[in-house]
Amino acid sequence: MSSTANLSKRTTVNRPLTNGDGWGMGFLLIFFPHQHELNNSTQPFKPPTLLKRSNSTNIVAKAQSTISVCALVVVFTLLLFTLSTFEPTNTMSSHLSRRHLTHSLKKAQLNSPALQGLGTLYSRGTKAMNDVVLCHVPESVTLSEIKSFIRAFHISTLLSKSDLVFIFPSMTSPEFYDSFIRDEFRLFVKLIRRYKSELSNVTTHASDFPASFDVGQFVRPGKASDREPIWGRKIKSGVNSNSSNGSASELTWTSYGSVVGFGVGELDPENALSGFMEHVPMGLRRWATYPMLLGRVRRNFKHVMLVDVKEVLLVGDPLARVRNGSPETVFLSSTPPSKHHRKSTDRTVNPSVVFGGARGVRRLSGAMLTDIVRATTHNKRKSPVTESALLSRLVASEVVNKNIQFVASAESVVPMEASSLGGVALANYMVVRRGNSNIDIELTKHICSFTIEASVYTECRKVQPF
Repeated sequence: MSSTANLSKRTTVNRPLTNGDGWGMGFLLIFFPHQHELNNSTQPFKPPTLLKRSNSTNIVAKAQSTISVCALVVVFTLLLFTLSTFEPTNTMSSHLSRRHLTHSLKKAQLNSPALQGLGTLYSRGTKAMNDVVLCHVPESVTLSEIKSFIRAFHISTLLSKSDLVFIFPSMTSPEFYDSFIRDEFRLFVKLIRRYKSELSNVTTHASDFPASFDVGQFVRPGKASDREPIWGRKIKSGVNSNSSNGSASELTWTSYGSVVGFGVGELDPENALSGFMEHVPMGLRRWATYPMLLGRVRRNFKHVMLVDVKEVLLVGDPLARVRNGSPETVFLSSTPPSKHHRKSTDRTVNPSVVFGGARGVRRLSGAMLTDIVRATTHNKRKSPVTESALLSRLVASEVVNKNIQFVASAESVVPMEASSLGGVALANYMVVRRGNSNIDIELTKHICSFTIEASVYTECRKVQPF
């Protein structure tokens, strides 16, 4: 009986450890390896088995992974606690907050949105206008070409009756154009104030100070208008929208429109024509921006003009022809035929200048966008789609003529030679094409030939007179 009990004890002592019995021993093997080796040396040598070796390896791996996870949790906890309790000094935080606030205020003042959070406001006019000029800027335009366009626009006196809107070939208005355009119109407002100050002198006559533009269109007699421009942030009622108009006791007030800019990506965020052609040029994509922009201001403007900044210069007021006409009327100019084709039927529609009633221009933009899609879809030869060909086809369409009254302009957009540039020559034209002549430099010379203009524009000091 005793021998049976002894055999049972030996069996219990010498049986191999299972996974459940040996898991807790893993921690002891990690922390007290030397003691484990000492105990093994006092016991009689027994050959290891494959099962013991496998169980021991699993125990060590589990213990090591558990300790590693616990150590990482402790480290991350200490790190988060340290970061949460760290506080910068009051001097540093106040300095950074003031610097950030100043930068934000300057940026907000310079980049004030033009309409419903979109666009950039360059110059806010003195009153709401009935006309608007939409100028698209092609990708290849230069800074000199934009400058000559703006200064010719001043000569045309269109700014006294209309707002000017630039549409750039980018997501938003480019910063390097923003500062330049803002400075140009700031100088022009300064020029108007100078002439207003000179004309307010009772001993001074308008003939004593000849100007490059009709000053009487910008300096009006009577009380200033209370109609606030739609562009930019609204001003509280009872507050004059422009301090240049002076006090209510003055007999004259300045009148000029607003100048704003939009990126084509703001007005056509989905690039509606990208699914029909690989590269959409600005000349075609601009037609996708007009429905959105004209739709938002449809109740504010009666007449609209579409102009290509690179191709033409506005030196007169073409909108004078449509101010008493139907809102569905659209005027289209033509390009004179070449020397080889002198027939009148060979004249093609010039897409650089389109103007008319707001309703007619808005309908034309929608029809033009639809026709661009149709032409690119059915264009099997992959030939380039031109604006001139599309406009000519719309003019000949009976369906389109039911909603739009097309009128051929009496004069063509002809190139103007730089040698003929002058006050008399400019008075004979409303729209001129740049052509191949160096008209930008000659236009600057013409403006700088006037005394007050020469004192306002700094580059006039470097320009030789005629």
